[in-house]
Amino acid sequence: MSKNYNFNDPENLMMRVTILYVLLMAAITLNALAQQSNKDLQLKTFHSISSNQLMEYAAELSSNKYEGRLSGTPEYLEAAKWCASKFEEWGIQPANNGSYFQYFPNEYSEVKALGSVVYFNGDEKTYLDFPEDYFPGSNSASGTVQAELVYVGHGITAPELDYDDYKNVDVKGKIIILESGTPYTKNDETLAKWTPYAYHRYKFRNAVKHGAAGMIYVSKLANPNTVNLEGFIYAHVDIKVAEKIFTDAGKDLIEVRKQLKDMETPSFELPTEQQVFIRAETKYFPEAQACNVVGMIEGSDPELKDEVIIIGGHLDGQGKMGDVIFPSALDNASGISDILGAAKALASSEEKPKRSVLFILLGGEECGLYGSKYYCENPLFPVEKTKLMINLDMVGNGTGFFVSGGKTHTKLFSHFETANNTFIHREMQASAVQKNYGRPRSDASVFEDIGINTFSLWTRNSVYPVYYHHPMDKTNVLTPEIMEDAAKLLYLGVLGVANDTKL
Repeated sequence: MSKNYNFNDPENLMMRVTILYVLLMAAITLNALAQQSNKDLQLKTFHSISSNQLMEYAAELSSNKYEGRLSGTPEYLEAAKWCASKFEEWGIQPANNGSYFQYFPNEYSEVKALGSVVYFNGDEKTYLDFPEDYFPGSNSASGTVQAELVYVGHGITAPELDYDDYKNVDVKGKIIILESGTPYTKNDETLAKWTPYAYHRYKFRNAVKHGAAGMIYVSKLANPNTVNLEGFIYAHVDIKVAEKIFTDAGKDLIEVRKQLKDMETPSFELPTEQQVFIRAETKYFPEAQACNVVGMIEGSDPELKDEVIIIGGHLDGQGKMGDVIFPSALDNASGISDILGAAKALASSEEKPKRSVLFILLGGEECGLYGSKYYCENPLFPVEKTKLMINLDMVGNGTGFFVSGGKTHTKLFSHFETANNTFIHREMQASAVQKNYGRPRSDASVFEDIGINTFSLWTRNSVYPVYYHHPMDKTNVLTPEIMEDAAKLLYLGVLGVANDTKL
């Protein structure tokens, strides 16, 4: 026999409240247990990331067999294959229609010997030493040149800006002394007018157009981001070499550079007894190609898997000069090793990302951002579905982190802040996105220019000297502990963004 309950009865009302309370507490408890379970799963994988393993990756990529990973070379392509083999080993899927590779044209020059640079001042002869005084030109033509010297400042001819470094000098058959950059440096709309003249390729072509036979570039570093021009022989020299040449000519380089900043175009022909001899031995490969390495973890959520987070960094380095290899360990075997560590962790994590994660190991960065430009022109996910691109470059020497873009994309950055504050405890600073009117210098800027939210992750407070584009950039200048923490930060931060349903 059924009983009719009066829900207005105080006793029955209390029963209802009690039941609702019990159900609510059960739901809260289950949710807390689920969250704790997810956190336990995350931390299990988090603790599997090992600095020893990351250093093994960096040692492999910096090893002699890849000859500095110059983009376009067979050795670079072998390094790319090795990285793809790690993706395959960990179950990370090929992202480009069944392929781990996204190929693009990438000309390059092989520097077959160190060559030589000799400075003459009358009867005085000075042989420059590698690598203290000079580097061979990464894309120099092969041959020899000896000639008188002409200083041409930034080497710019810009009639619309009423500026010409060549207007008062004759460089035909001469060797020019060239400065990098432009006289205008403030980051505003005016700088945009100067930017086309900041590129090394422009400067070299302009020199040849004016009849120069060769060049010494006052910028001593290995730089594949130049151009091979028939018969144009050049070398990079240290600033102290330029200072000596100027002193012998009765000039002060510091004062001349001040005039440059004031746009006075202080170009001048040096005394005829001052000459330079350059010998270069190179081989040009105009039809070469390089590739991005692209691997993907598909999202676990049926809807959110169409959205993607990109983790990228450049795989290429500066190659070798003669028998001297530029291992390119910090720049950027470190960043690639951090990405590989995070990739392995995300692939093995028992908590799966709801959104897809795309790993791009970019080629051609040192040659002029070739790989990032190619990807952005041929994206594997729609731009509007790309929630974040985080770029790692030189993330392997220091005690703290810096994330550019973090103060702009605060909702995305909060996941990385939480990971750092809760589990890693490194000093981590961030900056807002600032429009760059000058020449883009990083892969992240290319993604940013097509409308993708970007972070750039760097390490701060260097523990060891930074040997930028130098043969001393070896694994012994890496900080294993910061690399481990960078991979852990990537793992937790990206997993947080991937599983944030409120984005």
